[in-house]
Amino acid sequence: MASSTAPEAPQASTRPPLPPFTRETAQKKVKAAQDAWNTKSPSIVAPAYTDDCIWRNRDTFLQGHAAIIDFLTAKWARENGYRLRKELFAFTENRIAVQFWYEYFVEDDEASNKKQWYRCYGLEDWTFADNGRMRKRMMSGNDVAIADSERWFRDGVDVNTVDISEKHW
Repeated sequence: MASSTAPEAPQASTRPPLPPFTRETAQKKVKAAQDAWNTKSPSIVAPAYTDDCIWRNRDTFLQGHAAIIDFLTAKWARENGYRLRKELFAFTENRIAVQFWYEYFVEDDEASNKKQWYRCYGLEDWTFADNGRMRKRMMSGNDVAIADSERWFRDGVDVNTVDISEKHW
């Protein structure tokens, strides 16, 4: 994905919690990422990554803040109603594995305002620098078309309280 003239995100020197992670600090890191992504604001999400962070998002490979901001801007322009939940899957001293689900819709026919909802099921592999900023993010996900009646993350629902049954894990 080509980089545009998107402004670089401001950098913080550290992004607590810092490695080495414990179960508690890894869990905090996961929920902080979930909350940032649910803002749908690339300028809020990007500072969590190192300046030269390497990403793989499905079949897209990119590196650096400008590319991350461009990617997220395009993603959230087409994925309407985006709501995400992340759960800690595993961790080591400086790595975290995350399982996630998010829902979004696309306009099938703008003239009729018909929406098609999707749920993405996926896993992420994160590696962190000593300053707590992510230096590598690898994502794999699968989108499944769902009916409006099958949605979990409706407006006003706390994504953390949704009971996601074992068949979806």
